[in-house]
Amino acid sequence: MEEKKLFAVVGTDARQAAAGRVLERAGYAVGGAEQVALADYILLPLPLDAARTPLAELMRAAKPGAVALGGRLSVQAKTIAQEAGVELVDYFARPELTVYNAIPTAEGCIGILLAERTRTLWGTNLLLLGFGPVGQALGARLAALGANVTVCARRAEQRALAESLGLRGAELARLAALAPAFDTVVNTIPAPVLTEPVLAALRPGSLIVDLASKPGGTDFAAAQRLGCKAIHALSLPAACAPDTAGEAVARTVLTILREREEHT
Repeated sequence: MEEKKLFAVVGTDARQAAAGRVLERAGYAVGGAEQVALADYILLPLPLDAARTPLAELMRAAKPGAVALGGRLSVQAKTIAQEAGVELVDYFARPELTVYNAIPTAEGCIGILLAERTRTLWGTNLLLLGFGPVGQALGARLAALGANVTVCARRAEQRALAESLGLRGAELARLAALAPAFDTVVNTIPAPVLTEPVLAALRPGSLIVDLASKPGGTDFAAAQRLGCKAIHALSLPAACAPDTAGEAVARTVLTILREREEHT
C-alpha cells in the first residue's frame, strides 16, 4: 500500500485547522509545524506574517523537493524559500479562492450592516462601489434581502453585469452626483474613491463599510470630521467564517496539486 503524503500545516488558527481536516479527508497525512522536516507539502498561513511565522527556520528545515504553499507571499518570503531550495506556491493568487473568499466577506459585511443600522436592508437604497468578486457576491445577496442596490463601477462590462443581475449600474465618474441619494455605502475598490467631496455629498450621518485592502478607498479622517461612520472591515473570512475560509484554502490547494500531477 502506497504511503500517504505528509502535509505539515503551520499555524494554529481556526482556518488552518479546518484546512487540515479537509486535507486529511482527501487522503493526506496531516501534522503540525513540528513535522516540517518530514513533510512533502507545507501549508503556510494567510497572510504569511514573517513576525509570527519563523519562515527562514521552517524553510531550512524542509526536506529537498518539498513544496510550500502560502498566501499573499511577500518578496522576502519568496527569497527565503529560494535560498532554502523550497518551491513556494501562492494559493492566494488563484482566482477560484478569490471567488470562495468573497462569500464570507459578503456575509460578514451584511452582518455589519444589520448591526450598525436601525432599518431593514429591505427597502434600503444602498450604494455599492466596485463589482469584482466581492461586489458581485454582496450585490446579489443584498438584492435577495430586498435592498435597492446601485453599483458604481468604472468598467462598462461590470455595470452591464450588475444590470443583468437586476441591480442598477452607474458610472464611477458620477459618484459625487449620485451621493446625495444615499446614507449607506459599501466600498470594494482599493483606490481613493470616497474622497472628502463625495463624503460631504452623502446624507448626514451616513454609514460606510469599506472592504478594500489597506489603506482602503475612504478618507477616514474626513468621514469622521463630517459625522459619517466609516468602518474598515478587513479579513472578514477569517473573522466571520474561519472554517469555511480554511476549507476554501484546502480545496484550492488540492486543485493546485492535482494540476501539478497532471502536468508531470
